[in-house]
Amino acid sequence: MTSTSAVFTAFSALAPYGWDQAWAEAFAPYAADGLLPGRVARVDRGQCDVVTADGVVRADTEFVVPRDPMKVVCTGDWVAVDPGGDPRYVRAYLPRRTAFVRSTSSQRSEGQILAANIDHAVIAVSLAVELDLGRVERFLALAWESGAQPVVVLTKADLVPDPVTLSHLVQDVETSAPGVPVLPVSALYGDGLEVFVALTGSGTTVLLGQSGAGKSTLANALVGADVMDVRAARDVDGKGRHTTTTRNLLALPTGGVLIDTPGLRGVGLFDAETGVGQVFSEIEELAEECRFHDCAHEKEPGCAVLAAVEGGELPRRRLESYRKLVRENRWIVAKTDARLRAEIKKDWKRMGALGKAMMEAKRGRRP
Repeated sequence: MTSTSAVFTAFSALAPYGWDQAWAEAFAPYAADGLLPGRVARVDRGQCDVVTADGVVRADTEFVVPRDPMKVVCTGDWVAVDPGGDPRYVRAYLPRRTAFVRSTSSQRSEGQILAANIDHAVIAVSLAVELDLGRVERFLALAWESGAQPVVVLTKADLVPDPVTLSHLVQDVETSAPGVPVLPVSALYGDGLEVFVALTGSGTTVLLGQSGAGKSTLANALVGADVMDVRAARDVDGKGRHTTTTRNLLALPTGGVLIDTPGLRGVGLFDAETGVGQVFSEIEELAEECRFHDCAHEKEPGCAVLAAVEGGELPRRRLESYRKLVRENRWIVAKTDARLRAEIKKDWKRMGALGKAMMEAKRGRRP
């Protein structure tokens, strides 16, 4: 068995891409078989670009094609590749530390991994259009669920010249993102970039957001060169034109690694119960004071969450967004969990009976 220290030293040229002692330990069995470690920089059509100690190689993923889409090779993966030959193959990937996953658009309730082994999940939100706080919360739920630290970057801050207005926008997002840094940034003028560069200076950062959110502009600012194509967003609706079409991994000159992603139109939850709870942590805390442990915060008596809404302590929009994401997540999970489907049907019947009882009580009759 090859020692971990020897494996780490032999491939130390990969350090700018996140290579460390823990990865060396995980790779040691493959090193004993003569395979080489590398990090996937890009995946397309069954092949991938892998950064190795000797440079970038093109490798086929034929030997890692499982039926489960959650186990396909992804940008950010650490893999074991053939030492040579034409073609070269990825033989295996190392267990992931973290992964950003969304549900696919199919009806089979499958997950799609957008980036693997990430430390920071940066959600780019353009200030050129009206803020969609519900979408921000949706991204945050998936970011928390990934195991990475979420960060919200409000791009194109130069389009909001009034500092008071900008401050209010930041506060609105902070209310929807408890425990998450919110950074207003103007890549055009460099405002706020120092903090952002410092944040991405270690570990691996994935850039997420809709088309036109300014992700590629941020990537170019971090790299210090025009490595990503940038086009202006449409004036009509501020939407971009998908200048990034694949997920790309780049080593940053200031340290750290960046994964840029294409604009995401749909961001479906995928088994993100923990992430949803993290985004709405204040609601989860209030729920502990509800009279019923299974309170749905709809019409139940003694509901601390509804009381907080009525008292102005909790914005009604937050509660409605919470309900929506909880329902969606439970439905996604229920597609593959018969027991949970039965529980959901039971809850529907219970809520229906409760609503009927309350209506009867209002009419002055016994339920």
